[in-house]
Amino acid sequence: MDLRKLKTLIDLVSESGISELEVNEGEDRVRIVNAGSPAPTGQVVYANPAPVQAMQAAPSASAPAPAAAVEAPAAETGFVAKSPMVGTFYRAPNPESPNFVNIGDTVKVGQTLCIIEAMKLLNEIESEHAGVVKEILCENGQGVEFDQPLFIIV
Repeated sequence: MDLRKLKTLIDLVSESGISELEVNEGEDRVRIVNAGSPAPTGQVVYANPAPVQAMQAAPSASAPAPAAAVEAPAAETGFVAKSPMVGTFYRAPNPESPNFVNIGDTVKVGQTLCIIEAMKLLNEIESEHAGVVKEILCENGQGVEFDQPLFIIV
């Protein structure tokens, strides 16, 4: 199932007001659950392995939708580092390692702020601005959406 089809199905679920939609296409099985929020978002959960190009969806079914509450502090002054993709936010390269950055740390352009896991790939997110980390807007292991604020750097 390709990304355009998935996007169309997610839009259909959010616009129609239905709470859940399940589609089987060959070996692929997609289940979209509307979290009930007014924003047009749905959650896609894969029960069977799907082709790599189709796995661009929400990372887990256990994180319903805390994104709306997290985005509120983005009105702060300073540069807001946003997520370039959908995935899972991690503050450190592995559980035993220290965090890439903490509140109050000074960061340089190109310095790694966090990792976002998407489609089993770990993507390092680098700072686009130099400054001091004023606020970290995501919890470790939290699912993040495209363009969701992650850090405030002043």
